[in-house]
Formats: sequence, C-alpha cells, structure tokens
Amino acid sequence: MICVAGLGVSGTAAARAMAARGDKVVVLEGRDGDRARATAAELAAFGVEVRFGEPAELPAGTSLVVATGWPPHHPLLVAAAEAGVEVIGEVELAWRLRPAGAAPWLTLTGTNGKTTVVRMLTSMLTAAGHRALAVGNVGTPIVEAVTGDADVLAVELSSFQLHRSPSLVPHTAAVLNVAPDHLDWHGSMEEYALAKGRIFARAGTIVHNADDEWATRLAAPYDGGPRKVSFTLDVPMPGQIGVVEDLLVDRAFVADPVRNAEELASFGDIRPFAPHNVANALAAAALARSYGVPAEAVRQGLLDFVPDPHRIAHVARIGEVDYVDDSKATNPHAAAASLAAYPSIVWIAGGQLKGADVDELVRRAAPRLRGAVLLGVDRGRIRQALARHAENVPVVEVSGQDTGVMDRVVTEAARLAAPGDTVLLAPAGASLDMFPNYGARGKAFAQAVLARLDGARHGDGNA
Repeated sequence: MICVAGLGVSGTAAARAMAARGDKVVVLEGRDGDRARATAAELAAFGVEVRFGEPAELPAGTSLVVATGWPPHHPLLVAAAEAGVEVIGEVELAWRLRPAGAAPWLTLTGTNGKTTVVRMLTSMLTAAGHRALAVGNVGTPIVEAVTGDADVLAVELSSFQLHRSPSLVPHTAAVLNVAPDHLDWHGSMEEYALAKGRIFARAGTIVHNADDEWATRLAAPYDGGPRKVSFTLDVPMPGQIGVVEDLLVDRAFVADPVRNAEELASFGDIRPFAPHNVANALAAAALARSYGVPAEAVRQGLLDFVPDPHRIAHVARIGEVDYVDDSKATNPHAAAASLAAYPSIVWIAGGQLKGADVDELVRRAAPRLRGAVLLGVDRGRIRQALARHAENVPVVEVSGQDTGVMDRVVTEAARLAAPGDTVLLAPAGASLDMFPNYGARGKAFAQAVLARLDGARHGDGNA
C-alpha cells in the first residue's frame, strides 16, 4: 500500500497517479476543511482513501510513503524511516513513473527567482519551436506532466522537493542562489543548502551563479565531472554567460569560448528591468543554451515573457512617488534584491521571517531608506534591526490583522514619502500571519494604492 502524506496539489496528483496504476492508496491530511473534504470526495472516485487528523502511526501494510511538504522531523516520517519504509517526494515519484522516451528535464532551484527563471526558460524553449512545459514548484505537478506531449520540461524544484528526490538525472541543473530560508523546516543553513545542492548530483550539465557564494560552493565538487558553466553580472570569462555593457553575452555555449562570444539579448529585452532580473535572464539563457536554443530564440523568449504578478510590479505614481508591489519577496534575500533596485525607498516590510535574520539586509539597505512601515507578526525584529543599523530612519509600526491594515500601511508610507521616492512592498517575510498567501498581500497593497490614486484624482485631501 502507498501512503501519501499531504492533500495539497502535489499529494493529490501523486495519489491519482498511483491509484491509476492499480495501487491501494491512503492519503493522510492533518488539516480539515471544506476544500480538503471536496478533494477527498474527488479522490474517492479513484478508490483513494483520505484520513483526516494528525496521524499517530503509518497505515498497516505501507510499503512506500510519498511525502509532500511534511518536514523530515515529522514523527510519522521518522517512524517510517526507522521501520525501513522508503520516503520519497512527488518529484521522485514522477521521475520513476516516466515512460520510455520521456521528455528531458531542465531543472533549477534557488532561494529566489525560481518561478521567473522557469517561465523565462519556457518562453525561450517555445520560441525555439519546442513543446515546452513549466512544471514542479511552479504549479503543475510533475507527476501529471511526465506522460504528456511536451518534448522538454522546465522544472522548478524547491528544497523540500529536492530533499526527497535521490535519483533524478536531469539534462541540466541550475542553482540560482542560496540564502537563509525555511530554516525552521531544514534545521540549519547547511542542511538547507545541501538540499539545494542535490540537484547537481546526476546532472548532465551544471549551471551555477558565479556571483553567489553558496551556489559556487555547491558546484565546486563537480570540477572535472559533468560540463559546468556559470552566469555572472560581470564580464564573462570562458565558460560563462555574463554582461558586457548592456548586453547579455555567451562565452560558454560557443565553438571557441576563449576567442569568441555571442550576443544573446540586451537589457532592453528584460521586463521588468532590475539587476536581479538580469541575473534571472542569464540563468534562463544558460539553461536554454545547454539544450541548443539559438541566440535569437533567447532574445525572443525574453520579449515574449510575461512576468507573474507581485514581482517588482509598478502599481501607480502619485505625487511623484512610485508605488511598487514585490509581495513575492518573502525572505530577506529576495527583499535585498528588490531594495537594491531603487535609490530612495519607503520600505513596507514584515510578516513571518521563518527563522531568518534581517540584520544584514537592513545594514545594506540603510543608505537607501527614507522611512519604513512595518506590519505582521515579526515586525518587532525588523524594527530592532532598523534601530541598530538605520537609527535615523523614521519607522511606523501598524498593528492588527484586520482587512484594513494595508490601507493604514499605505497611508503611513505616503506620509513618509517625498517626491522621487519609491514606496516598496518587499516584506522579507511570508504572509500567512495575515493573508492567505503573498498574492493576497500584494493585491491588498495594490488596492490601497489605487484607492489613494483615485482619491488624488478626485481631489480628496486625504490622498
């Protein structure tokens, strides 16, 4: 019998896939609710049993556990390992279920930028004429895609997924960056980084960010092994894709990297433009080039790419102040990249820090800050860091968890802002203390800003 731990998108897909093969499947789900019950009813039609409540023990006769999101220290998973029952994830399951001649995987991971890069990559592959599909942590479960008609898969992998994927053999694997995140799940920075590094273990080509210390360290053991290339925001050396003035240039996938280089795109082809988005474009280009995508398709892919919402999205300009939604900046590393994109900022931050430290983020951002408005459960930790490293920056804390909080946050940010400033929502924390997800947080911010814009247009003195 197969035990699936978790009734989320991946768990549901895994349960369906195994039931379709004729396996007896039991799904364990700790949280109850209308949505979960509806999903359970759908799975019942496939012969899948769903058991709600915190499980005390493995179902009798379990031969395999497919865990989706549960931390490795969960008592049930510890008990499974002690009993000699294998624990894998949905990604590993998908790899094992691939049919003969299945589409190759171009895989990537990183603390930040994964979804942007996987969508840029898919756009480049499509521009080159491939039937490409973005899968994995980006939304579509891989177990549903491996039997489809795509000829190549662009696969976004989280540290959770890689933790339980021991046998993947991707065509190409990339690590974009590694910074503290999900330490409450992994237990330490070292364990988190090692989970990311597992993506390289059997890859045909390795791609890493030469500007990122951890990504470089994780790639180092593979010197002399599979083909290894890197990307950088500096002028590229042989074996790298990098930047020359305002051009993205390839010195890795050309016939003579020592003497030759090939122009792939320009800064003007990247939307939205910001230094970390240039790095995202370079990473996507490296993955695409490893699969033989020509330079013109790299550029066309960037031009065709449509950014996902809540990623450095310009909402409005009011009274010579820009308002930018980067609600997706759910950890300090992502917030740092966002803050580096603007010279004069009123910063909206706060939420769940997930064990991450914010001192270095605040210290580096301090010269750019004109004010800060803090919300969320861990706002006090950010306030303390601001007191240590940016003592002259005015700080406003907005308490409460009601639906009107973001209106008050935007009002306070507007009060602190001067012409030429950017009011930037880059929270550095997760949203679940106050909102269903980061998208809901970004939407609330945008609605508050647009209400203020409407008030300014109609002469409201409070705007």
